[in-house]
Amino acid sequence: MAWTEDRVEVLKKLWAEGHSASQIAKELGGVTRNAVIGKVHRLGLSGRATPSRPVKRPPRLARPKPRLQPDGSVTMPKTVVAEDDKAVKTAEKAAMVALPPQPLSDGEAATILTLRDSMCKWPIGDPADPKFAFCGRKSTCGPYCAEHAKVAFQPTKKREKRKADYDYVRKIAG
Repeated sequence: MAWTEDRVEVLKKLWAEGHSASQIAKELGGVTRNAVIGKVHRLGLSGRATPSRPVKRPPRLARPKPRLQPDGSVTMPKTVVAEDDKAVKTAEKAAMVALPPQPLSDGEAATILTLRDSMCKWPIGDPADPKFAFCGRKSTCGPYCAEHAKVAFQPTKKREKRKADYDYVRKIAG
């Protein structure tokens, strides 16, 4: 395929309009994308009027979800849902601070080396900290003691009730 003056003019026009090399090759016919790129380079065509790809938009933020009030009314929260999650996690952490590790017979807290199957495996503290330990109490609910199982496992009824409330609020809010 030879580059005629007419084809070169079409190439220049389409390139200036912001078309991609693939689109130009398809328009011209009988030429590949790489041939178009090579010709653009040899002609010294620089920038375009518009980019061939759309500009990426910033990610959309989640909208606040409506809340069901005890009186049955629906209101929109003034704060973002993530702040509510932070409050719950802070309350859980406060509850865990009140429950220190159970000392073993030697007076030390349970470590990964001293844990047994019958001991609560709830981690307490930062793993990078030398004072990091595990709860060590008698495990009654799977791998955790009763107190830590309340935090780790959520009863099905609570989950179903929360989901039902959420579905009801979504239905009302539209």
